[in-house]
Amino acid sequence: MDLDLALVRAFVATARTLHFGRAAEELNTSQQALSKRIARLEEALGVRLFERQGGVRLSEAGERFLPAAREALAAGERGAAAVTGAGPVVRIDTWGHLYAPMRTIADAVRALGAVRLEPGPGRDWPSVAQALLRGDTDLGFGRVHPLPEGRDAGLTQRLVRLEPVDAVVGPAHPLADAPALRPADLRAGVLWCPAELSRLDFLRRFADDFRIARRHDGPNLGLDHLVRHIRTEPDSFTLFPADAPLPDHAGLRCIPLVEPTPLYAWSLAWRESARHPLLDTLLRGFTEVGRGRRWLDYAPGRDWLPDVDHSKLGGGQQPPR
Repeated sequence: MDLDLALVRAFVATARTLHFGRAAEELNTSQQALSKRIARLEEALGVRLFERQGGVRLSEAGERFLPAAREALAAGERGAAAVTGAGPVVRIDTWGHLYAPMRTIADAVRALGAVRLEPGPGRDWPSVAQALLRGDTDLGFGRVHPLPEGRDAGLTQRLVRLEPVDAVVGPAHPLADAPALRPADLRAGVLWCPAELSRLDFLRRFADDFRIARRHDGPNLGLDHLVRHIRTEPDSFTLFPADAPLPDHAGLRCIPLVEPTPLYAWSLAWRESARHPLLDTLLRGFTEVGRGRRWLDYAPGRDWLPDVDHSKLGGGQQPPR
């Protein structure tokens, strides 16, 4: 049986949105035309792909067909790219946005030349993990940590950068003029978090390990919101990667942390059963740039990593769990 990729694309869009109207809008077609494509595909396969009682959901046959449908579309895109010479696009979802993950990606891509990236924002690691497993994106980039209930099963990661973090305080903070600080020096302060602490595994583990008892979190309202509180609350502080940009007008102090220096672990993640054809090329770019800039330097007596990050230090491809 020959599958029409236009019909498969209609199915995948509807499976992703579970809404015929939104899927039709995404494909720039009418809902009636989309429904006809789904009906034609169901007729060709001889099964019902969606249940339509009380909303739209995948049938058991639809659940089984979805991974193969995504692979068929990806193969079609690779075939078209091979003919046109355009090369495949790499979809990459990032998280940890206030820490500016695209800085590291851009450095690696520049070392490779022409790699076509399609970046997208992910809410956090759990949401990007689900997007990878669904096939909605090719790669994830951010800090990977274990997810409960095996929700990261089937995913692989590669550590690509360990970035020192600074303490960021306002000009009225009692330690604002210090040339360097130890994490223990911050115990009397309030750790301001840019989102709910349950979503910020690194900051939560830092606060637990260094006994930072006072913590303030809330919804992610952006960098300006965080900066305003750090600047105006004398006893507050936050942590920021040393190379991440802060607003020039903020009047903040970025103070290196020592004895030990906390390191933020940036990793690439992907679904091993759906490796993108450019994955090895991208990994090579991260390796070359990282070697020159010593991105993976780590000394146990000098640096601090959360316990869950130690398993990543071998440099190989390891499952995130």
